Amino acid sequence: MATSSGRGHLTTLAGLVAAIGGPIAITALLSTVGSASAHEYVFLYLGLVAVLGTLTGLPSALTAAALSFALVDYFFVPPVHTLTIADPSDLIDLVVFAAVAVAAGSVGSGRRHAQIEAERLTAQLRHTNAQLEQLEREQAEAAALAVRLAQTQQQVRVLEASDRLRSDLLANVSHELRTPLASILTGATDLLDRPRLPAPVHADVEAIIGQARRLERLVSDLLDMARIEAHALTLDPVEIDLGDAVEAAAGRLRRASPGRPLTISLPLDGLEVLADWDRLGQILDNLIQNADRHAPAGTPITVEAAPGKRSMVVVRVIDQGPGVPVEQRERIFERFVRGVTDRETGEDGHGAVPSGTGLGLAIVRGLVEAHAGRVWIEDPEEGEGAHFAFTLPAAAPLPAASPS
Repeated sequence: MATSSGRGHLTTLAGLVAAIGGPIAITALLSTVGSASAHEYVFLYLGLVAVLGTLTGLPSALTAAALSFALVDYFFVPPVHTLTIADPSDLIDLVVFAAVAVAAGSVGSGRRHAQIEAERLTAQLRHTNAQLEQLEREQAEAAALAVRLAQTQQQVRVLEASDRLRSDLLANVSHELRTPLASILTGATDLLDRPRLPAPVHADVEAIIGQARRLERLVSDLLDMARIEAHALTLDPVEIDLGDAVEAAAGRLRRASPGRPLTISLPLDGLEVLADWDRLGQILDNLIQNADRHAPAGTPITVEAAPGKRSMVVVRVIDQGPGVPVEQRERIFERFVRGVTDRETGEDGHGAVPSGTGLGLAIVRGLVEAHAGRVWIEDPEEGEGAHFAFTLPAAAPLPAASPS
C-alpha cells in the first residue's frame, strides 16, 4: 500500500512538470513558424492535454489546458504579446480550444481512472483466486487427512479386535491345557498317597507326577512367551522390597535343590523397585534355576543388587559354572536356545542332561523389558562362571549410582 501511494505521488509530480513544460515547449516550437501558421498547429496542445489526462490525471490536464490557452492567446492571437483579443472570431476559437482541451483532458482522465480501477479489480481478483486456490488445497489436504484418519481408526479397530482375539485364545489355551494337567497331577498325587501301594507302581506314579509337572512348566513357559511376543502381557507394578523378593526366590530354590548354597548381597538400607511381584519372582526363579542347572553341585550361587544409572537398580545372579561363551551371549536370550555346559556333554558318565525348555532366558528378557529394564551377560570375575545382570526401575530416588 505504501509503494502504491509513493508511485501515485511521483506520477502527479511528473504530470505537473509535463503540464507546465509541455505547453512551453510547443509554444517555443510554433514560434519558429510564425503566428499566422501557428493556428494550424493548435491541435498539438490538445494532444498534449489528452495525453496528460490519460497518463497523469485531470489536474495535470486542466493545468496544461489553462497554460496552453494563455500561451496561444499571448503569442499567436493578435494583438500578440498581450492577453487581449481584438477579433471576436479569435475569442470563439480560444473558447472552443479551451472547451475541447478540457473535454480531452476529462476523457483522458476518465480513461486513466477506468484503467486504474481495472488494474485494482484485476489485482483483487488475482488475490481472491489465490485465496480460493489455497482454500481448495487446504480442503483437499483436509479431505486426505480425514481419509487417513478413517483408515487409521479402522486399523486401530482391527488391531484391538486382533488383540482381544489373541487374549481370548491365550486364555482358552491356558484353560484347556492346564485343566487336564491339574487333573492328572491331582489323581496321581492321590494315588501316591494310598497305603500299601506296590513299589513298582509307586515309582511309576512318581514318574508320572514328575513328567506332568514338567509338562505344566512347559505349557506355562509357552503361554508366557506367547503373551510376551503378542504384547499381551499385563503387569501390576507396585513398590517392592527387593530383599523380600530375593529371599522368597531363595526359599523356593532351597525346597527344589536343598544342597545348593545361595548367598544374598544387598545394601544394608535395602532397595525398593517398581515391579510386578509375581513376574519379578519369575525372573529371579528362571535365572537362579538356570544357575542351579549349569553350576557344579555344591557350588554357591550369589544374588547381589546395587544402585545403577538413571534411577535403575542392577541385580546380578552369579554362579561358579563354566560360564557362557562370548559368541553365545546374545543368542542365549532367544527362544529355544540352550547353552552347552560340561554337565551336558556326558563327562559325568550319564550322557547329556537337558537344560530346560530353552524358553527361560527368553522369558526373562521379555519380562525385564516389560519392566522398562534390560538384561545382559557380564564378563565374569576370577573364579566365577555365568554372570547374569538385569535392571529394574527404582521405586524411590537412589542415593548413589554404580556402573551398570
